[in-house]
Amino acid sequence: MIRSTAFTEALAAGPLVLDGGMSNQLEAAGHDLSDELWSARLLAEDPAAIVAAHRAYYAAGADVAITASYQATFEGFARRGVGRERAGELIASSVRLAREAADAEPRTGERPRFVAASVGPYGAMLADGSEYRGRYGLSVAELEAFHRPRLDVLVEAGPDVLALETVPDADEAEALLRIVRGAGVPVWLSYSVAEGRTRAGQPLEEAFALATEAEEVVAVGVNCCAPEDADEAVRVAARVTGRPVVVYPNSGERWDAVARGWRGESTFGADRVDGWCGAGARLIGGCCRVGPDGVSAIAGTLASRRT
Repeated sequence: MIRSTAFTEALAAGPLVLDGGMSNQLEAAGHDLSDELWSARLLAEDPAAIVAAHRAYYAAGADVAITASYQATFEGFARRGVGRERAGELIASSVRLAREAADAEPRTGERPRFVAASVGPYGAMLADGSEYRGRYGLSVAELEAFHRPRLDVLVEAGPDVLALETVPDADEAEALLRIVRGAGVPVWLSYSVAEGRTRAGQPLEEAFALATEAEEVVAVGVNCCAPEDADEAVRVAARVTGRPVVVYPNSGERWDAVARGWRGESTFGADRVDGWCGAGARLIGGCCRVGPDGVSAIAGTLASRRT
């Protein structure tokens, strides 16, 4: 059984505010992330920038910061000539940097701050967009072998919760859930979805049901998807699992891979928060293109629900 922690107690008393997109906050500060390592590159080259990004979200009202380890893998660092020992240090440092930000940013109240260690999907390491497709051609055992070393490092670094996030495929979720059993750390499992299915095309009912097999999973839901897709997914996750739901969608704009730019209008807004809460969401934030202003609006809405 997962032991009670400050995080699980706060979640039970929830809802909690998650942060927004790490990449867009770093880009807004002038950092070029057109690199296969994406924001993980700055773990080595400019860790102060990562601390500043976390601080911006804590200042906006986030209760939980998600670490910059989404795309930080031993394989990805190895392609850049970074040895295994140093890669492990960099992956672990993502937790330390988020803690540093939590301690450094002035507080306006007594609410605790938490750190969620990001575990991105296998496709994020490939840096070819396959994290939005899944179906990598690997077995569950092969995916487990890929994820285990990084998860071991992150668990040892001492986060409050593990964020298994942007998972496109139920097979990958199964591999991740095998690893976290017995780890002694709370976990949330968050799929990337589209039109009522995982990105790999599996029904959400089946994908969410996997979370009920691991007592370490304290929340299940979706991220890095359109807000419109999140609406129904929250309801399905709550109904299927009976557990708190985590939801942090993108802004709703669409990435144009040819023009390498965002297109369309944002459909993300704090007006959706009440609906998500009513459906069972207890961890609410934003992903790509949702910045401190969006997080501040979520925090304001949730604060009004607590009073």
